[in-house]
Amino acid sequence: MKIIARIHTDFKEKFGIPRQSGLVQELKATIVFESEYRNPDALRRIEEYSHLWLLWKFSENIREDWSPTVRPPRLGGNERVGVFATRSPFRPNPIGLSVVKLLGVEETERYGKVLCVSGADLMDGTPIYDIKPYLPYVDSVPDAAGGFAAEHKDDQLQVSCPPQLLQKLPPEKQQALLLVLAQDPRPAYQTDPERRYGMNYAGWEVSFYVEGNTLYVNDIQKEEEVAEK
Repeated sequence: MKIIARIHTDFKEKFGIPRQSGLVQELKATIVFESEYRNPDALRRIEEYSHLWLLWKFSENIREDWSPTVRPPRLGGNERVGVFATRSPFRPNPIGLSVVKLLGVEETERYGKVLCVSGADLMDGTPIYDIKPYLPYVDSVPDAAGGFAAEHKDDQLQVSCPPQLLQKLPPEKQQALLLVLAQDPRPAYQTDPERRYGMNYAGWEVSFYVEGNTLYVNDIQKEEEVAEK
C-alpha cells in the first residue's frame, strides 16, 4: 500500500473532528498529492463527479494487536460490540473510509493540481491510500438499516458562543466551528457539567463546557497565545 496524498484540514488533533464525514459540510480541506502522483492525467475528468470516496490511514491509532470487540462512544463507552459492526479506528488494518464533496481542482505552483473538498472527518496530514468517485446509483442505498448508529444520528447540542469570541475567527471559519461543536465533541461517557474542554481548531484553542443540552464557549484564543501562558 502506497500513500498517494495527504489531506490538510483545520484539525491538528483528533479531539473535535466530526465522527463521520458529511456531518459538517462547511469544513473545507485540501488534498495534496505526493510527488510521485502529481501527474495531471490522473485527475482527468474528475470534476464531473460531485463526491469522492477517500480511503485513508488511521495514522494516529496504529497498534500491534487488535481486539474483536470495541466500545463505541455512542453507546456510552460501556457496551462492547464487534469491531466489524463499527467504524472504530482500532481495527486489524487501520483503514478509514470517507465521502467528501469535491469543490474543485486547483492548480498550484508548488504542488501541481490539488483537490478542494468539504465535509471531511480527517485530521490534518492524514495519509490517503486511494481516491475513487462516488457513484450515487450504486453507492446510495436509501432504505439501508443503520444499526445502533442510526439511533444517534440526530444527537446535537445547542451552542452558545458570545459574538465577541466568535468574531475572533475568520468569517469563513465561524459557522463551521459552531456546527462542529453542535455535534458534541465530548466522549459520550463524559457528562460532568463541571468539566472544561479544550479543542484546537484552525489554529485557535476553543474552550467550552456543557450543561444539559447546551454547549457554552467560554474562550477562544490563538494557539500561540495559549503557548505563551
